[in-house]
Amino acid sequence: MEGVKDTARALVRIDYAGRVLKTFRGHQAKERFENEILVLRYLEKQGCPFVPRVLESDPSNLILITTYCGKSLERLSEAKLKSLFSELEAFGVRHDDQAMRNVTYSTKEGRFFLIDFEFASLLHDPHHHPPEIMPQKENP
Repeated sequence: MEGVKDTARALVRIDYAGRVLKTFRGHQAKERFENEILVLRYLEKQGCPFVPRVLESDPSNLILITTYCGKSLERLSEAKLKSLFSELEAFGVRHDDQAMRNVTYSTKEGRFFLIDFEFASLLHDPHHHPPEIMPQKENP
């Protein structure tokens, strides 16, 4: 299993089958876990083709397993970044952490993907209140 990210908020690994395993931890871990699943399932129902698909989840251990969406990027123009997040809003979701670290590129699919929906908002649901983004401290 390959480690991809190890921060105060999450441990992300890719298994030998090519699935992404994200273990939520830290501040509001349960709420962020639940929000990411809710948003990703919503986007799947909307037919959004550029986000991970939920394969499995383990609520007792706060583990989310999704499809792999390619590698992270070293650079991306500000215009392209803005365009990707605007395209997402057409599917009824605002990604409330609009940073390049949340964009990947899949050579298999030949397109950009958006990831990490733990703080995302459903635009047409007035009762949806995602967790608030708190400053993240990286592990040394």
